[in-house]
Amino acid sequence: MLIYKLIEQNLYFRIFNTTKVKLLITGYNGFVGTNLTKFFSKHHLIGIDLTASSSVNQHFNWSDLDSIEDIDAIIHLAGKAHDTRNIEKTEDYFRINLGLTKKIYDYFIKSDAKRFIFFSSVKAIADTVKGDVLTEEDSPSPLTPYGQSKLAAENYILSKSIPSSKRIYILRPCMIHGPGNKGNLNLLYNIVQMRLPWPLGAYENLRSFTSIDNLMFIIQRIIETDVFGGIYQVADDDPLSNNELIKLMANSLERKSRIWRIPKGIIRTATKVGDIIHTPLNNERLRKLTESYIVSNSKLKYALGISRLPVTSRVGLIKTLESLKSKKH
Repeated sequence: MLIYKLIEQNLYFRIFNTTKVKLLITGYNGFVGTNLTKFFSKHHLIGIDLTASSSVNQHFNWSDLDSIEDIDAIIHLAGKAHDTRNIEKTEDYFRINLGLTKKIYDYFIKSDAKRFIFFSSVKAIADTVKGDVLTEEDSPSPLTPYGQSKLAAENYILSKSIPSSKRIYILRPCMIHGPGNKGNLNLLYNIVQMRLPWPLGAYENLRSFTSIDNLMFIIQRIIETDVFGGIYQVADDDPLSNNELIKLMANSLERKSRIWRIPKGIIRTATKVGDIIHTPLNNERLRKLTESYIVSNSKLKYALGISRLPVTSRVGLIKTLESLKSKKH
């Protein structure tokens, strides 16, 4: 613990005495990008996205990439998100997730930038965790075009030689949440907010999440301190179950949680219907909502020189839920 404290004190000293850097952020108008531009507002921000916004100092289109000069670090967020309805074309995932990564990474290699941060996903490794915990040592076996395209982008990055002065970071976050979040958390929240019972209480699971605050802390360490390059999974320290989430949501709304334990066979029949007529509860979403998916963050914390991330799973989720509550009202 003493070693961790000394490392933390040294890194914090360096963080708050750093000079302004020029950050190039792709996909900066998305959920993570919006938080990044706010968090790093003291730096000079250059953004690439489909539309321009005032959250960056300079905006460029992808066609203008080669005209951007004097960059210190690149954060590559742009990509095609996972579609739980399974209606997107496979080639679209590869065209965007692999194609844009090739374009920005080739630019990084020939540029003066020293750090390249690529946002991959745990889905590039596994759609289902076969053991107890997913680690960076697990062999990749993505089943969806989303995960396969992210893995292909990772492999492209790793296939290139870079100067010793440059560092690359491949981050594999699990589900990211925070104010402004969209996704399955919103679906769960709507169920509780409408006073509907949670019908999947029979599924006992544990899932890892990533708080946007922890993610900002991690990116700050990478940008402003000396962290070894590599592949890192990103997750909060403690996993939570869906039933725990429902209870937290009910508490945030000052209501009693309603959890029903409907037999799993009945639920599976309902998801088959959902696959056909595209209802919110289909087979893919059921799997995402009920499977255990625990992600190890040990390698990342070791690289950062910390014993725990600053925000606990519960605190991070409570903050997210409070933002959803204020939005609903």
